Amino acid sequence: MAKILIIEDNPANMKLASFLLRNAGHTALCAVDAETGLTLARDSQPELILMDIQLPDMDGLAATALLKQNPGTASIPVIALTAMAMKDDQEKTRIAGCDAYIAKPLRYMELYAAIDALLLKRKPPAASEENLFGQIP
Repeated sequence: MAKILIIEDNPANMKLASFLLRNAGHTALCAVDAETGLTLARDSQPELILMDIQLPDMDGLAATALLKQNPGTASIPVIALTAMAMKDDQEKTRIAGCDAYIAKPLRYMELYAAIDALLLKRKPPAASEENLFGQIP
């Protein structure tokens, strides 16, 4: 499955997200602050990032903006995880570059659906006979 980076400072939320990812067959990488998360994203090139918005050193919106400005990490989808569930908060995450938004507490079906949708969008189309050989008469 996918290698997913979790950037989350709350130990209980980190533990839950890691458990849910592993339960779905994914590999979880963990960072407890934005700076460590940015470094891990550059070095490990995860297929997706779960980004807490309220981090101690740099907020998740600023960290996402930095990821999206870096050519090496710009294409990695980011799901914002936040306790802020107001409509304008969702718009702020979109403007920062987040590809999806999930309000805490995490609900596994919502998390899995968002991950699956973003990973599916990122996959190259499967090669078909028509793609490989042109139109077959």
